[in-house]
Amino acid sequence: MSDMSLFLQAGDFVGVSFWIVSVAMVAATVFFFYEGMAVNKEWRLSMTVAGLVTLVAAIHYYYMRDYWVASVIAGTPDSPIVYRYIDWLITVPLLMIEFFIILKAVGAKVSTNSFWRLLAGTMVMLIGGFAGEAHLISASMGFVIGMIGWAVIIWEIFGGEASKAAEANASVKSAFNALRIIVLVGWAIYPLGYVFGYMMGSVDAGTLNIVYNLADFVNKILFGLIIWNVAVKASESVSKKQA
Repeated sequence: MSDMSLFLQAGDFVGVSFWIVSVAMVAATVFFFYEGMAVNKEWRLSMTVAGLVTLVAAIHYYYMRDYWVASVIAGTPDSPIVYRYIDWLITVPLLMIEFFIILKAVGAKVSTNSFWRLLAGTMVMLIGGFAGEAHLISASMGFVIGMIGWAVIIWEIFGGEASKAAEANASVKSAFNALRIIVLVGWAIYPLGYVFGYMMGSVDAGTLNIVYNLADFVNKILFGLIIWNVAVKASESVSKKQA
């Protein structure tokens, strides 16, 4: 085996997608942390969390891309399930907490019960998914448990306390709507990948990982950019009023 065979090959499009996403996450982290210094203090926590999401994802993507390349070299392309779920177990709860943080940033009336419902739904969704993909329980049972957790999240952000608080606050309503559409539509990619990849076995590991990588790229970076946009607008609005 030549030394060059140990590196990413031009024809390994899955590996290329891992590489692109890992670097994009680093770039997004720098952007969110830097821009967080320019917004009002009420929004700095939200911007910091957005940066932490992409930072944690970047670190895990470095490991995931190496795992994938090594498995391809060994002739047995394999999904980095453990690394991916460790990433999700940290980043997805942070993304859910953002709904609560941005509501608090604009002074919306929302209780900590909303925070705990979002966090609980997230953990149930992820634990169910991991247990199914790691074959700790049946794929069908893992899917059912994961969907229950997702349903709790969807209910809270579309019809629960968090949703009602956002509807009553015009300054955050549009951003909140955009974020929950990401959770409803963008996150639907993950259960679809689970069904076709693990329950039906009709999607190979390479295709599944490209789908997951692109979904992470959109759902984490775009999520943060929406928050950055509303933070900048809110900060500019306050500055104009004070001028």
